[in-house]
Amino acid sequence: MAIERIRPEGLVRSPAFSHVAVVPPGSTTVYVGGQNGVDESGAVVAPDVGAQAARALQNARVALAAAGATLDDVVQWTVLFVEGADLRAGYGAIAGELASEHPPLVTAAFVAGLGVPGALVEITAVAALAP
Repeated sequence: MAIERIRPEGLVRSPAFSHVAVVPPGSTTVYVGGQNGVDESGAVVAPDVGAQAARALQNARVALAAAGATLDDVVQWTVLFVEGADLRAGYGAIAGELASEHPPLVTAAFVAGLGVPGALVEITAVAALAP
């Protein structure tokens, strides 16, 4: 049984996110901690939010792969942007990879700051590997 992603009638429809996800019993849950737009040495890759968001998603993809998961297995993304960052540029850099016929849930928020100096975005994920 696969993950069921639901976009109920009466709620906004978007190719970028679903509203509900049902994970089948017996699935393995994978949690990916906050990924920033940093390279392997921990250095921020660029001063702009679009480049950082793209790298943060790339880093999340690497973390998912380490657990045997892919972007298609993601149930929920959380995307945090530092106050004042351009949400459209940041989300625009990753939205194409998140959009699908059955997209995951997405939460985006502005925060006062992140733990990595110079970071403008942080992405976390919850994925499920069906039995």
